[in-house]
Order: sequence, then structure tokens, then C-alpha cells
Amino acid sequence: MAIRNIVKEGDPVLNKVCRPVVKFDARLAALIDDMIETNASVNGAGLAAPQVGILRRVVVIDVGDGQIYELVNPTIIAKSGTQREMEGCLSCPDVWGYTKRPAWVKVKAQDRNGEFHEYEGRDLLARAFCHELDHLDGILFRKRVVEYVEMDD
Repeated sequence: MAIRNIVKEGDPVLNKVCRPVVKFDARLAALIDDMIETNASVNGAGLAAPQVGILRRVVVIDVGDGQIYELVNPTIIAKSGTQREMEGCLSCPDVWGYTKRPAWVKVKAQDRNGEFHEYEGRDLLARAFCHELDHLDGILFRKRVVEYVEMDD
């Protein structure tokens, strides 16, 4: 495993739509392992492949609920409610803002072996699912911000 560099806002890779994963092999497993290690090294809630310069539909999420979600080719298949909460992004350091997201989402995705799974998330996990899946379509969280917040150092 290796810690990868996180791509910062301004890099065009963050504005591109990612391609689906079609090969479930050792390279994919290594990418997922690296993304988990990278996310943990910066105390992130989630990380999408374009944030490490890879234009593939891969996401890892760790919101501290005891599970690390590995999502390959994920899609939101259901959502409900609304929440307005603060978000930040590893690719936009020191930028924070309130976003409007669904309060609950259901996601369908493959794992590193190509097997399909469904996950449900509320509150923080729902926000993380939405935030990271947005990255796969070239959308930064700034597009979802309804109010920016100044943070004291």
C-alpha cells in the first residue's frame, strides 16, 4: 500500500467524468488499498479516484461507523429528505460550506471483486455518498454550497 498525492482544486482531472471499472484485478485492489490508506492519513471521510488522479469510478468512505465502504461503479438508487450541513473537501483545503443534500440515500455498487452490494446511509454517511459520487462526475462540492463558512485557524 502507498499514500498517494491528493489532487487539488484547479487540476482539470477533478472536472472530468470518470470511466466505469471493467477489470476487477490486482491493480484495482491496489488502488482501493492505496485510497483507504491515503484517506486515513489525512483523516478524511472519503476519497474518490479522481482525487488521486485516476479517472475511474472508485470511491472509499470511512465516516467512523466501523465500516470502510469500497464502492466501484456506484450509483444512487434511492434518496429522501433534505439536510443542510457543513462540508469540506480534501481537494479544496481550508474551504468549508453548508450544502443541501438528501438526508437518506441508498447506493448500489460493486466491490473490488465485482460483486454487487447495496448500502443505505443517513446524515453524514448520506452526505459522504453524495459528495464522493459527485467527484466521479467531475463535480466539486463548491457547486453544492449554499453558504460558505469562514473557519478560524
